[in-house]
Amino acid sequence: MISDPSSLPEGERRPPNLAELRRHGPNLCEAAIRVGAEQIRDELAAERARWSQGFTRRRLVQGAGFVGVAALGGQLVTGRVAFAAPEDVKSTLIVIFLRGGVDGLSLVAPADDPNYRQLRPNIAVPMAATLPAGRGFGLHPAMQPLFPFWQKGQMAAVHAVASPDASRSHFQAQDALERGAASVAVRTGWLDRVLAQMGPGTTFRAIAQGSALPRSLVGAEQAIVLNGIRDFRIDNDAMRGQTMEALKTLYTGLDHPLAQTAGNTIQAITTAQKIANTQYRPAEGVQYPGGGFADRLRDIAQLIKAGVGLRVAALDVGGWDMHTNLGRVDGGDMRSSLGNLSQAIGAFATDLGPLLDQTTIVTMSEFGRRVQENGNVGVDHGHGNAMLLLGGGLNGGKVHGNWPGLSQSALDQGDVAGANDYRDVLAEMLKKRFNVADSGAIFPNHRFKSLDVFRG
Repeated sequence: MISDPSSLPEGERRPPNLAELRRHGPNLCEAAIRVGAEQIRDELAAERARWSQGFTRRRLVQGAGFVGVAALGGQLVTGRVAFAAPEDVKSTLIVIFLRGGVDGLSLVAPADDPNYRQLRPNIAVPMAATLPAGRGFGLHPAMQPLFPFWQKGQMAAVHAVASPDASRSHFQAQDALERGAASVAVRTGWLDRVLAQMGPGTTFRAIAQGSALPRSLVGAEQAIVLNGIRDFRIDNDAMRGQTMEALKTLYTGLDHPLAQTAGNTIQAITTAQKIANTQYRPAEGVQYPGGGFADRLRDIAQLIKAGVGLRVAALDVGGWDMHTNLGRVDGGDMRSSLGNLSQAIGAFATDLGPLLDQTTIVTMSEFGRRVQENGNVGVDHGHGNAMLLLGGGLNGGKVHGNWPGLSQSALDQGDVAGANDYRDVLAEMLKKRFNVADSGAIFPNHRFKSLDVFRG
């Protein structure tokens, strides 16, 4: 609400009502910025002498209704973050969370195992239909767009991966996995702790593509939520320059770390706007499929190519809770969802070209599915699962990890036994690809064991 003008400090000018305020900008947020900027401009001459001596943080925009700066820069401005040069960033981590508990036995099928075919008479992936992956495994045929990367050694898998948290609750299992610890005493997300170990970076060092911050990025470190890069802007092209100038004026003369941070934030907004206004052209021959996930990957490719210093990106893909109609290789929900996923990631990886060597993509899911199919041609919540990895530095073209098999004696209450800890996969990736060697700081109370998924 707008304060009563009679209650304002002497000499302070402010529009008396909302109608007057709206004349200053395309929306109330930007109008408030400009009004505050005008007030500061009027005060500059009289206060320069005081500024030269330094003084305490001032009130930027007075009045309960004037929160334009916070509203505009809340995701970007933080006094905790230093802004390193984008060119210092050599590697980018992209975490794709497959929400719902994907069936790893469909993604990377142990198709040579007679137990697999016996327990899944209707939904087992036949070996003849798979893309050969070695060790008696085959990739689901819907993953054909990714198979060239497997053949070139730029893709690998780890099977029988599990979390110490044995919950079959989606919420509890996702929460434990994204915190990187079974203990609820660990409150931050594992990616937030990764950012802390990586050190300072640019405003765009971490993004979450979607409408909300994922649990893995919760914590003290900076991350931006982007629901499409073209939404990351100041509205109204005709008046954007005025708003940016107003923002600069608001921070003029402040003897406070926030002033420098704000300057970098203004540059970041300008950078984002330039990227958003540039018609992105993928590499020759690359065509992204339709859909939100593909669009978000395209945005990430654009950011990587623009050299804005992107280090970590997190994306979600839902729809993997296939209790019914998982289907056969020639139809059903798995073929459809996995085909869309593979087409989007394949287009993204091809689009990056040589930059794929500096990129690591990893898929995660809260749990796997039971080995035996249910009565609805689907599978219920289980345990051990498969993780997919794509990018540079891999011992690729292989299925890694200990494989317990699917005999009755090897199963864990009807599930794939968790023979490999997901934290070992992530810790090895962080050490060998991102120079984050202190795995204990990322995954507390866990003793790291290498699975030789990555070179070096």
